[in-house]
Amino acid sequence: MIYKTIIYLILASVFLSGCVGKREIDELALVMAVGIDNGDDGKMKITAQVARPADARGQTGAPSGQTGDPIWSASAEGETIFEAIRNLGTFSSRRVFWAHNYAIIISEDLAKKKGIADIIDFFTRNPELRMRTWILVTPDDASEVVSTITGLEVVPGEAIDKLFRYTSITRQSPSTQILDVQSAFLSESSQPVIARVRLTDRGVSNKKPGQAGAYKQVELAGAGVFKEDKLVGILKPEETRGLIPFIEGVESGVVVLPCSKNSDAKVSVELRSPIFEVNPSIKDGIPVFDITFRIYGRLVEAGCPFSLKDRKEVQKLEEEVQTLLHDEIKTIVYKAQKEYKSDFIELGKVFNNHYPAEWKEFQPNWESVFQEASVSVEVKADITDSSLLYKPTKPGE
Repeated sequence: MIYKTIIYLILASVFLSGCVGKREIDELALVMAVGIDNGDDGKMKITAQVARPADARGQTGAPSGQTGDPIWSASAEGETIFEAIRNLGTFSSRRVFWAHNYAIIISEDLAKKKGIADIIDFFTRNPELRMRTWILVTPDDASEVVSTITGLEVVPGEAIDKLFRYTSITRQSPSTQILDVQSAFLSESSQPVIARVRLTDRGVSNKKPGQAGAYKQVELAGAGVFKEDKLVGILKPEETRGLIPFIEGVESGVVVLPCSKNSDAKVSVELRSPIFEVNPSIKDGIPVFDITFRIYGRLVEAGCPFSLKDRKEVQKLEEEVQTLLHDEIKTIVYKAQKEYKSDFIELGKVFNNHYPAEWKEFQPNWESVFQEASVSVEVKADITDSSLLYKPTKPGE
C-alpha cells in the first residue's frame, strides 16, 4: 500500500510541476491591428500596432519609463509576410503575439498589384489568429491607418473592432472577416468583397475649440471588389447599401427623400424588418434570378406635414422608397455582371444550393454564364408608422 502511495506522489509531482510552454504577459507584444503594404524592391511591409498595457489605462501623463502613448507601432519588411514578421523581432523586446489582433488592413495598391492570396494563406494558417478577425482594404498607406490614434477607444485596433460591430446601422460598408474572405476565395462560384476604410480629418480638438479636423479618424468607405485574389473595383459607401442584402442581410437603414409638396424640405424614413429573397430558376438553358425585397418603414423626421391617414401621400412616399432601393440593387447587379464581371453578390452560390446537379454543368464557365444571367428585381415598401406627428416641429407652434 505504501508503495502505491509513493508512486502516486511521484506521478503527481511530474504532472503538477508547472505550466509547460507558459507565456508571461509582460514578455509578449500584443498585436491589436496589422497593416500590409508594398515594401521596397518587391518586398512585403508589415506594420504591427502593439498595445502598451502600462500606457493603455487612460492616463494623461506618462509614468516612469513610459511614453504615455497607448500603442507602439513598428514596421519591418521581408520577402514574405512571415519573414517580415520575424524581422520585427530584430528590434522588438517582446515576442509578437497575434491572438488579440482585431484587424488586418491591406493597402489597395498591394491588393491590385500582388493580390491577397499570400495574405489569406498566412493568416488562415496562423494558429494564434482568430478567423473572426476583421479584414479591410484602404486607399491610404496601411501603415498610417495602423499607427494613427483615433476614435473614442484608447487602443485604435479596438476602435476599428467596435466600428464594424455597428456597420449594420449605417450600411456604409460590409462586415468582412478573414473567414468570410477565405470562404469566398476558395468558392467555385463567389468572389471576395472586402470592407474599405480610409483616414479623414474629422476630429475636433478639445483643447482648441473650433479647430475641426484637428485629428484623423478612421471611417467606413464602401468596399473593395475582387476577382480571384486581385482588387478590380471600388464600391462607394452609397453603393454598398445595395450590396449588403446579398451577402449579410439588412437590419436597418435610413433613406432621405424630398417632400412631395416642397422639394426643398426632406423626410427621413427608417427601414426595418427586411425580407430579402433570391429565387433562381432556369429558362432556355440560362440561369434566371428573381429578387424580391420586402421592407417596412417608419417616418422619423419630416420637414413637411405628413399623416398615415393621407393614403395618397403614403403611397407616393412608398413608391419613392421602392424606386430608390430598386435602383440601388440594380446598380450592384450591373456592376457585378457587366463592369467588374465578378460574382461578389453570390448568385452562383444561391444557384448551386437550389440546383446542385445543373450547377455542375454551369460551374466550369460560370464567369461567362453569370454575365448573361437574367436578373429581375421587385421591391415592396410599406410605411407603417410616423411617430404620431403630423406637422413638422416649428417655433411657437
